[in-house]
Amino acid sequence: MNIDFSLPKLDDKISQIMAFDFGTKNIGVAIGQRVTGTSSPLPTIRAQEGIPNWQMLGKLIEEWQPDAFLVGIPLNMDGSVGEIGLRARKFANRLHGRFGKPWYPADERLSTRSAKEKAEDLGHRGNYQERPVDSLAALVLLEEWLAQLAAQENL
Repeated sequence: MNIDFSLPKLDDKISQIMAFDFGTKNIGVAIGQRVTGTSSPLPTIRAQEGIPNWQMLGKLIEEWQPDAFLVGIPLNMDGSVGEIGLRARKFANRLHGRFGKPWYPADERLSTRSAKEKAEDLGHRGNYQERPVDSLAALVLLEEWLAQLAAQENL
């Protein structure tokens, strides 16, 4: 299965984007503004075997009113899509089905490593079980995607 990671030409109505770092135990969430290029991490959503707490997720979506979703798709280092990548895509399709908003894929290879580095810079002590960095990983994905999008739109 191939996934097209090319940047989309977004409608001007798509301003606020909610990003997700999919995982089987935790799903990181971040929100960003396309116009200002700013973004912030949101509370991590707990999951059981990759199935999120849809009620909690729905509350976040209702509160922040995103226009679209960005979903990190985990790839193997060779670029192939493994089991977790397929599950992330299924999660993205369910987001679209439940909330009726478009979703865009992001290659999330190494986003967790970047998130851990960012967390360490902020004083994280390394216990990722107690203090997961999933929402920081979603933030990293979103910041990179928004920067690439802005660069493309300014060409």
